[in-house]
Amino acid sequence: MTSSVDAVAPPYRGLTWDHPRGYNALAQAARDAEGLSLQWDRHPLEGFESHPIVDLCERYDLVVLDHPHVGEAVASDCLVPVDTLFDESELAAWRNAIAGPSLASYRYAGRYWALPLDAATQVMAWRNGSVDDVPVTWAQLISLTETRKVALSLAGPHALLTFQSICAAFGFDAPAPRDNFVDRAIGREAFAVMAPLTGNATRAAAGMNPIAMLEAMSSGDGPDLCPLIYGYVNYATRGVTFGNAPCGPGGRIGSILGGTGIGISRRCQVTPALLDHIRWLMSDSGQRGFLPAHDGQPAFRSAWRDQGVNAATGNFFAATLPTLEQASLRPRHNGAIAFQTAASRVLREALLAGDDVEPTLDAIERLYQQNHPAGAET
Repeated sequence: MTSSVDAVAPPYRGLTWDHPRGYNALAQAARDAEGLSLQWDRHPLEGFESHPIVDLCERYDLVVLDHPHVGEAVASDCLVPVDTLFDESELAAWRNAIAGPSLASYRYAGRYWALPLDAATQVMAWRNGSVDDVPVTWAQLISLTETRKVALSLAGPHALLTFQSICAAFGFDAPAPRDNFVDRAIGREAFAVMAPLTGNATRAAAGMNPIAMLEAMSSGDGPDLCPLIYGYVNYATRGVTFGNAPCGPGGRIGSILGGTGIGISRRCQVTPALLDHIRWLMSDSGQRGFLPAHDGQPAFRSAWRDQGVNAATGNFFAATLPTLEQASLRPRHNGAIAFQTAASRVLREALLAGDDVEPTLDAIERLYQQNHPAGAET
């Protein structure tokens, strides 16, 4: 351990996102903690996805963030590297325990900037009883639109994230660093998949973030099926079934990692009590027992494979673990959030307007170049 910590715990403030999955377990754990005063505030999903991390770190000691924010955080020096607060043996244990690339997603510029409290990726979701033969490939999904309401998730950053996932399914492995956003030939294939899926069901859901879409699906008012949507275990017992993301022609699952990490801001007066609290949240008992019991979606593979956890959640975790293990990362450089927001808007508007692929991909590539330092780590 390379950083000292203060001995007396001050009152702490944390910020997470406003959903039972993001808040309930953290709030209950804070209430249960002895010798620690910690209050968790909440902001909407859209704030979690796009609000400047430096502003949040100026106001909060602990910040729940997503991995595309790490480049911005490093550039503004607003987070404490967690590998200066926890021993290498602890980090090694977490590397072995955490599912998919969730921990790796917070390693940037040679340091770890957050610990993945929660793991998620885009998976397929369908309303119970709405689909007889669940599709496996993108080609099967396009055929399904003839008889079922199939909707893409296009709101906010999700149009671009869907596009990236389809590119991954069709074989695009992004090198790091990379000077172009996507291989043009694969980008054309991905657009050719999304265009016919932008029908009436997609248009009706175009303004819904994943929470709103899953709420609509669970109530029976939304689409029958969404091929790529960030998995929320909370809806697996509310009329929605989850399964692996669709495959490309070669059988490869394509999905872009989500989930959340807990970061420690530079304003935080770190104490042993605070580190012990985080250790407990990142322990097997916390991840496999406490978080699932309090609406959480843990990051530990042991929880995703646990029979009791799966029995209580409609087999959500076991049914989607292969997708999580194969998930791809988003760009994380400083400027990635601005690019993600603008490029998703361009793609969403093009799909809804029926625009041609070439000018759309040209516009996305220009935005990437404008918001990506040449040769920067992704």
